[in-house]
Amino acid sequence: MITVSNVSLTFGGQKLFAGADLKFMPGNCYGIIGANGAGKSTFLRILSGELEPTTGSVTYPADQRMSTLKQDQFKYDAYPVLDTVIMGNQRLYDIMKEKDELYAKPDFSEADGERAAELEGEFAEMDGWNAESDAATLLTGLGIGADMHYTLMGDLKGGEKVKVLLAQALFGNPDILLLDEPTNNLDNRSVAWLEDFLMDFPGTLIVVSHDRWFLNNICTHIVDIDFSQVKMYVGNYDFWYESSKLMQAIMKDQKKRRDDKIRELQNFIQRFSANKSKAKQATSRRKLLDQLTIEQMPASSRRYPWVNFSPDREAGKDILNVSNINYSQDGVQLLKDVSFLVTKGQKIALVGPNEQAQTALFRILAEELEPDSGTAKWGVTISTSYFPKDNGPYFDGCDKNMLDWFAQYCPSNMLESDMRDLLGRMLFRGDDVYKQVNVLSGGEKVRCMLSRMMLSGANFIMLDQPTNHLDLESITAVNNALINFPGNVIFTSQDHQFVTTIADRIIEIKEDGTIADYLCNYEEYLEKTK
Repeated sequence: MITVSNVSLTFGGQKLFAGADLKFMPGNCYGIIGANGAGKSTFLRILSGELEPTTGSVTYPADQRMSTLKQDQFKYDAYPVLDTVIMGNQRLYDIMKEKDELYAKPDFSEADGERAAELEGEFAEMDGWNAESDAATLLTGLGIGADMHYTLMGDLKGGEKVKVLLAQALFGNPDILLLDEPTNNLDNRSVAWLEDFLMDFPGTLIVVSHDRWFLNNICTHIVDIDFSQVKMYVGNYDFWYESSKLMQAIMKDQKKRRDDKIRELQNFIQRFSANKSKAKQATSRRKLLDQLTIEQMPASSRRYPWVNFSPDREAGKDILNVSNINYSQDGVQLLKDVSFLVTKGQKIALVGPNEQAQTALFRILAEELEPDSGTAKWGVTISTSYFPKDNGPYFDGCDKNMLDWFAQYCPSNMLESDMRDLLGRMLFRGDDVYKQVNVLSGGEKVRCMLSRMMLSGANFIMLDQPTNHLDLESITAVNNALINFPGNVIFTSQDHQFVTTIADRIIEIKEDGTIADYLCNYEEYLEKTK
């Protein structure tokens, strides 16, 4: 159990949160949420002991081992992959190394023998004989094959390093596990494996994540950082989200409607409690929900951007015909004989292990790249709008403020007041519109790009990883906008729920550049390819 008592944190005179009093219990999973900048990762660092709070304390039993997901990708560059994972239990790793050094001594003494016997006893108690096989199992589950287990960390790519560091955090049955964005750089199969692993985790699990599907599957509680406070609520993310909206409605409604809204909320709790989930924690979560009262429900100050894509004209019969496209980059063939026909209204998710290939196809469709061979033919009624994975060219070196930048993409007769109104709906309010665009955060740049796209009136939208850099509120807004969009969409995203709720067709780009086409939704695709 972790006990948080009167914890507050102030940075540079600005209060992030204050008066946090919480208890984290074994067998539960706690998802930490909050707007960008609210202090989610900072709060996790306080829980781990890496950062001292301004006031208050965090305590946990001295005999419990805590494991965290390391963020420094270069720290272990000199070590083999398998050793790096075993370092997740530093005491076990130290015993293994000391044993090896003792047995390698040419003048092995009686004292050395006594010391070796002590180490062997402790090694056996810690299940050391299974350490390498356990580490290998974790790596394989996360997509790091056996051929890489003895490779030096310094020789791995960034995404591969992240997977090894995640395996390190999971290794050795820790009592307390703290994970900051564990699904970053994981493909969806690795995320599914991680979910299954964490559902069986018996200790105290605390996670920061922007992946709603992940939070819904594993969480028994949500810890919300809002109103400069840290509060804990029973249930997963969807339960928090829906109940928060209902509570906001109750707070805004006139007295005569409050009782109706409260009854609606009580009915919602009962319905949600009856839901079944594959998570082993579902039973305990339902019991907790059954005991919930109205006073324990969340109310949030969170702001959601307004995202709406409205086509200027309806598409005709012919949409897009991609025929025998081939494309190579730096001597590597990314796309090979790619052909597919898009019909009216389809919403297509591109999936697969090679994101370079996905981006290349987007850029060819957007006419930014010429294929080596083949064609992409658009219907005469089709107008497109493209969200690139790398939006740097739109902002780097630009000395315009946000309002002037946005004006470039607005109709010539659009009033400044209307521009400010649209930017305000995208959470750029007041003097925000005078910020220089080259200093905006990643999430702010994405919201600028989405604002630009909303002006296009396109009936075919292409989005390459639009959920990168966005907080949960913005992801939810974009998700809902694409569900409601009446035109065609082709997109990629690492957000499971985003793909699941939008796509009705899946195109998988394989390692060799060929495609497999599935006329089904994402869950059906996963089942077919399992």
